[in-house]
Amino acid sequence: MKTVSEAKSHGGIQGVYSHQSDVCNCEMTFAVFVPPQAKDGPCPVVWYLSGLTCTHQNVMDKGEYRQIASELGLIVVCPDTSPRGEDVPDEPDNWQFGKGAGFYVDATQAPYDRNYRMYSYVVDELPKLIAEEFPADMARQSILGHSMGGHGALTIALRHPERFKACSAFAPIVEPSTADWSSGAFRKYLGTDAADWRKHDACALIEDGARFPELLVDQGTADGFLNEGLRPWLLEDACKKAGMSLTLRMQEGYDHSYFFISSFMSDHLRWHAERL
Repeated sequence: MKTVSEAKSHGGIQGVYSHQSDVCNCEMTFAVFVPPQAKDGPCPVVWYLSGLTCTHQNVMDKGEYRQIASELGLIVVCPDTSPRGEDVPDEPDNWQFGKGAGFYVDATQAPYDRNYRMYSYVVDELPKLIAEEFPADMARQSILGHSMGGHGALTIALRHPERFKACSAFAPIVEPSTADWSSGAFRKYLGTDAADWRKHDACALIEDGARFPELLVDQGTADGFLNEGLRPWLLEDACKKAGMSLTLRMQEGYDHSYFFISSFMSDHLRWHAERL
């Protein structure tokens, strides 16, 4: 692991690091905030998964999580959203696919299957590195994300309820297999059989029996992607039918941006800390 940068913030350390990923077959970069409490012992870990077109840097620069994470004693890990590098296949003119749009799946279709394995990266490879290199209490982990990252947080938590103590999301893509801006990516990454998409679709996972104790979702009413890409009412319906606890908060006047995310980041991290 290489240290790209480190800076003191709210008594803790905000770092950016890189490493050669065996899973994604490229160099990957990620951000970690370590709170001051880590000097006294391992701290719980909150994973934050970013959305389409983002890297680790968007939430690091605009998410406003460090003050509350320092207060609560939380390590915050922010992975990238896709593999990177000149040899990684991409569609530069398509912001909904390729670099910046890994959708937290393991691609099965060539040529994407060599690099686009973000599910395994977030679930397996990066956690092992965090456990080795940082003062992390891996018995206390939670996960949240925004948009495409909200989709990733929901699906990963539903598939690994034994690992995560809490899961929340900002404006998640709740049913990516049928959303206009994600179904095309699923087809290219996972093939044409929609049955293979279900394990990467929160609503489908719940319909198929996956469960998580409770979910928190914030969604802005002025979000331009609300009706075509996000559709939180589908998750609400799936949870209701399954008897799962969902707190869906429709936030009046908020859009899809980090102005929205930063407004409710403290709420989410406090909610996570209570469960961690």
